[in-house]
Amino acid sequence: MEMLHLRYFVAVAEELNFSAAARKLHMAASPLSQRIKDLEHELGQQLFDRSTHHVTLTDAGAALLPLARDVLERVGAIPWKLREATTPQRSTVFLGMPAGVHPDLRERVNALAERVRGTYELKRWPGTTADLVQGVHDGKLALTLARLPVTDPALEQLPVMTERLGAVVPADLFAGRDSVSLAELTEFPYVASPGEIVPAYFEQLDHQLNELGVKKRIRLSNTGYGGTSEIISSGEAFSISMLDDKSPMHGYRLDNVIVLPFTDFRPQLDTGLLWRRDRTDGDLRDLVDAAKAIFAEPLSS
Repeated sequence: MEMLHLRYFVAVAEELNFSAAARKLHMAASPLSQRIKDLEHELGQQLFDRSTHHVTLTDAGAALLPLARDVLERVGAIPWKLREATTPQRSTVFLGMPAGVHPDLRERVNALAERVRGTYELKRWPGTTADLVQGVHDGKLALTLARLPVTDPALEQLPVMTERLGAVVPADLFAGRDSVSLAELTEFPYVASPGEIVPAYFEQLDHQLNELGVKKRIRLSNTGYGGTSEIISSGEAFSISMLDDKSPMHGYRLDNVIVLPFTDFRPQLDTGLLWRRDRTDGDLRDLVDAAKAIFAEPLSS
């Protein structure tokens, strides 16, 4: 049995969806399904009940899940425990930064770096929320800011900011407007950035929009956040993004693109600070204590 088999099993067990788990693991669903079958064959147990409509854990799968998580967490702890035993008093640690971190939140990151500078050299590491969360889980990152929700039970979460979201629409079609209703947008396709770069919240938002009558979609791939703005500026679609003008996400807007508040819908994006639970009283104790103090009062915009 290989560690990867356990990691694949846990991903499917948490998502209960092979396609979603495959996206999380950055692989195709077919080889993931084969790896799970290999694990079931090796263990002599069926771990999942599969149908065309749903995936559920069998009794054996439910029993294996906490065991697999424990093994993965212990293996993931090896790098930082080794560093704890061998590094000098002042150590370099990394804090993950997803795209579009609000400047007010960035100020608190700076304050944290200053407060712990005698013990830690705190450096930043960019990435998507999914990759940064995995980096913390694997012990490569000490902390990360992450767009919630995040479901990894090995990680502690501290809510640090809530950002109100607005409708990103073609400026010429909504000239002179200071707000818009979702009902006005039901005939427009909703366009989102590629799934591999957007937080999980936007998948939930996509389903919510569908339930509220927004049925049309434009699916982008192999492009960044700027690709969404290109589609909207041509008058063909709308999207949803941070409402606050101070958000760095406004830097992706083109000339014919504006962001308006909704009158009948109030989406919001929450951001949390995450770290491994088992490091709270270990090598990150002073860093976590300082972070809890600095981020004690969540921000909002």
